[in-house]
Amino acid sequence: MVEIYDIVIRNGRIIDGTGNPWLVNDIAIKNGRISKVGRVREKGEVEIDAKGLVISPGFIDIHNHSDLTIMAYPYAESYILQGVTTVVVGNCGLSMAPLNPANIELLKRYLSPFLVRNFDYKWNWRTLGEFYRKVEEIGVAINLVPLVGHGTIRLAVKGFDATPPSKEETEEMKELLKKSLEEGAFGFSTGLIYPPGVYASTEEIIELAKVVRDFGGIYATHIRNEGKYLIEAVEEAIKIGEETGIPIEISHHKASGKSNWGKVSATLRLMMMARKKGVEINCDVYPYTAGSTTITALLPTWVLEGGVNKMLERLKDKEMRKKIKDEIEEDKIRGENFLKAAGWDGILISQCLIKEYEGKTLREILRKKGALDDPYEGFFDWLLEINGDAAMVLFLMDDEDVKTVISHSLSMISSDSGAVSPIAGGCPHPRTYGTFPRVITKYVKEEGIISLEDAIRKMTSLPARKLRLYDRGLVEKGFWADLVIFDLTEIKDKATYDNPHRYPEGIKYVIVNGQVVVENGRLTGKKPGKILKHLD
Repeated sequence: MVEIYDIVIRNGRIIDGTGNPWLVNDIAIKNGRISKVGRVREKGEVEIDAKGLVISPGFIDIHNHSDLTIMAYPYAESYILQGVTTVVVGNCGLSMAPLNPANIELLKRYLSPFLVRNFDYKWNWRTLGEFYRKVEEIGVAINLVPLVGHGTIRLAVKGFDATPPSKEETEEMKELLKKSLEEGAFGFSTGLIYPPGVYASTEEIIELAKVVRDFGGIYATHIRNEGKYLIEAVEEAIKIGEETGIPIEISHHKASGKSNWGKVSATLRLMMMARKKGVEINCDVYPYTAGSTTITALLPTWVLEGGVNKMLERLKDKEMRKKIKDEIEEDKIRGENFLKAAGWDGILISQCLIKEYEGKTLREILRKKGALDDPYEGFFDWLLEINGDAAMVLFLMDDEDVKTVISHSLSMISSDSGAVSPIAGGCPHPRTYGTFPRVITKYVKEEGIISLEDAIRKMTSLPARKLRLYDRGLVEKGFWADLVIFDLTEIKDKATYDNPHRYPEGIKYVIVNGQVVVENGRLTGKKPGKILKHLD
């Protein structure tokens, strides 16, 4: 009896994810996996003619925040339509679990700028495993790789308390971490510029990282500083790797602020030296010169002690306002001084409780309010008006630095964003829709700083191996059939800062776990995605 495959893709130019040159061949898929790579004589229930097109493994986004939005946008169209089949979530120290009922409102309030407005999350879970079972019940079009956030764990135990954890609190955090790892987390993440992560010492992180080591997990870190103290922050990450032996992933590596441009050359050398000493360290990068985060990151971290509501109380105090202004102006902030680095013109409001402010810079908002004579007072008043609930895009980086990091052998590609839909409105960072096609368009085709094969490697096999995903990230027999088929002459990112809700061009087909989720550039409505578990 002649075998009939589920899908046969014929005559495509296969870039297999290893970095090797392309070759023309067929691919047969059966029961979700690649059954054959070579000349396929048998028929498929679905036949795809890929002549003249590129076939590669589905893109893997090593630094993503779609866990915050996936329940509202289970088709993850902003990622699926750019060829992303797997996202690593729970980054920057923030995950959707574990939750402590006593502190849950603190977390919800802190995450509110990133959550989907007017969507009922229910919040009827406590552990990471319970959260992802809720996601599985909804069904998703994309694979999710969960990390557990150190900030979420710390908040569950200590709230926004800046003091060092007691021995009992440390043990409680370790138990929550262990439970999350047992439920399938691939490791843990930190956001060491954000409360409550910023309050943690290096020793606290090392103690928790030892738990992760026992499970063979990774440590992904938004390091303590990406500006003035960038080098010291990378050294801290290396120290954690040296003392624990766990793999280190430096998130969205960059140098923020013009006075720090060029430092990435030094930090990349530090990483190479660390690897020679046995520290498995890598980094990821997004192909843009602007970042994005919550508006509260403009304030000194002590202002957030006790949570967002405590922050709002402090902003009503005249003396507190003066202290905050002086710290920013005199550049005495403990963490990142985004306001000083980007300026009032370099901060664009992407999401806001009051919609009329979305898409405007802080300078435009203050000008309309007649507050430019005393911008800090106007800014503090505005924060109170919006209840501290906004996200922003920050213009801080240099394209030459982006090129340096993208072209380095240790780097892989990330978006540092979450799944959205045009129905969400707002003005999100264009990386949400365009990251992966942009790498190919700008840095392969236009700039020529990396080859197409190496770009694909950075988007597929490199993150898969970092995560110990040994059956994804390559076009190889026996691997899960996560594939993207695109037209190299047409592929292009279309999203811009002014008009971000635009899907890319040139992505013809996307296959997730052996099912077609994008056909001729359109969603099919299928949801074959999985919650991947490290222990599996």
